[in-house]
Amino acid sequence: MKSEDTFRIGTFTKARGLKGELQLYVDFDNLDSIKFNAVFVDIAGKLVPYFVKSIKYPMANTAYVNLEEVDTVEKATVLAKKDVFLPNKLKPKKAKEEFTLKDLKGFIAIDETLGELGEITDVMEYPQQIIASLQYQNREVLFPLNGVTIKGIDLEGGEVYLDLPEGLLDVYLD
Repeated sequence: MKSEDTFRIGTFTKARGLKGELQLYVDFDNLDSIKFNAVFVDIAGKLVPYFVKSIKYPMANTAYVNLEEVDTVEKATVLAKKDVFLPNKLKPKKAKEEFTLKDLKGFIAIDETLGELGEITDVMEYPQQIIASLQYQNREVLFPLNGVTIKGIDLEGGEVYLDLPEGLLDVYLD
């Protein structure tokens, strides 16, 4: 499975106990409402499938996962600090009112002055602001996503219309 065919649900933080149970930090809302029997673990850039024997949700943002063929603490420790993914077909559809700025990943950014900039490859949330990343003229460009820069969003067309500060892209291109 390719990474673009999946979505990230969290990270295995550590082995738990002696029988191979893993603690999963869950950063995907309402994971407990999705029914799945396998996950994909990012190991050295490749998505490796694992069948889930059991999963428990003891508290918010935490799950305890038992995987088939991971039955010792040594086997579980190898998977610690690895990102965990599910196939896109299991991703719940969001209603328009549930849309957030983080959902702009994959949208085409269009600036009022420069026109089409490219596809937003990542959206990162920092305490002060939300930052988008994209490739523009073979360089990674970062820009803020806020009420000042965003002029409109076309959910159906997958486009976000921007008015970036003058000179921002020049910083990356010089």
